[in-house]
Amino acid sequence: MTQILVNSQIYHIDTRQHANFHQPSVTPTKYQEGVYCLGVKMFNMLPSYIKRESDSPRKFKLILQKFLYENSLYSLDEYLEI
Repeated sequence: MTQILVNSQIYHIDTRQHANFHQPSVTPTKYQEGVYCLGVKMFNMLPSYIKRESDSPRKFKLILQKFLYENSLYSLDEYLEI
């Protein structure tokens, strides 16, 4: 199983994206559209106040549910446009 790395584990420069998951650079389209790459991309696009709670699965789930309920997203395209 592939371990998900955080950008700060790879790059030792403090940037705005240091807490985001590292997105692997891949070229095959099937892999880019796979669960791993899309999951990383979707997590990185979450508002920072939600990502900060990712250490506590229960609290993260509650905050994420509230966010999705308030925004009423019906497709992946709508989520990617936020």
